[in-house]
Amino acid sequence: MKKQVRKAVIPAAGLGTRFLPATKALAKEMLPIVDKPTIQFIVEEALASGIEDILVVTGKSKRSIEDHFDSNFELEHNLKEKGKTELLKLVDESTGIRLHFIRQSHPRGLGDAVLQAKAFVGNEPFVVLLGDDLMDINGTNHPLTKQLIEDYEATHASTIAVMPVPHEEVSSYGVIAPQGEGVNGLYSVDTFVEKPKPEDAPSDLAIIGRYLLTPEIFAILENQKPGAGNEIQLTDAIDTLNKTQRVFAREFKGNRYDVGDKFGYMKTSIEYGLNHPQTKDDLKNYIIQLGKDLDSKTKKAD
Repeated sequence: MKKQVRKAVIPAAGLGTRFLPATKALAKEMLPIVDKPTIQFIVEEALASGIEDILVVTGKSKRSIEDHFDSNFELEHNLKEKGKTELLKLVDESTGIRLHFIRQSHPRGLGDAVLQAKAFVGNEPFVVLLGDDLMDINGTNHPLTKQLIEDYEATHASTIAVMPVPHEEVSSYGVIAPQGEGVNGLYSVDTFVEKPKPEDAPSDLAIIGRYLLTPEIFAILENQKPGAGNEIQLTDAIDTLNKTQRVFAREFKGNRYDVGDKFGYMKTSIEYGLNHPQTKDDLKNYIIQLGKDLDSKTKKAD
């Protein structure tokens, strides 16, 4: 009998060095997009896709993640007493979720982080959601994670989310070598390559941080040798898995937001802010005025 996909793993053990000094004492996953931590977008996507249990793989200085999803009696009581029902509702949205936590003691790469979930997952298919990639942050009725689950229900096989990226940027991603053209956005894959040089890349279809994996991946990860960056690479393990059972790639057609670097984070904040009911009008007017000011300065410079 085919097992349902009920569990998700969110690796959150990275040091967040790109956002120092802010991440010296604050988990990068807690950096807010306007008023919502980035990891909450990930958790909400998992829940909207039918996931029942979520394991967050953490590291040092990540306690704030656990605190965010825990109840805060003093805060909740204060909001209730003052009749701030809307704020109370926002606080309640981040509690009552079936979250579990485990620590990755040493940062040995994404593959090692996923391996920490072996006991939690057991003999079930599961999804992995990376916190640096946010998908359709302004709402969607068909989350990417849900699409991967639907693919698994049809194929019973591991499926990885991919998206075209500029050719000169492929060295920052895992990349697939597809077998011919995709069928309704689903590709059979010949090989998976981690961070290839642009001249060696088999395609421009890059892995974008959503994976549906069968439990056989754990036996491979336990014996996986370090790859790029001298780390245990999940992409390498998936390529090995693909040699014994089919692994598919699902091309994502929606909007992806990379919050793993400063500029991507800023763009995400602006786009989300332009749709946020409390900031959209003021932010839109500010951007319009900023554009006028820049045009004026440019004309004066000329």
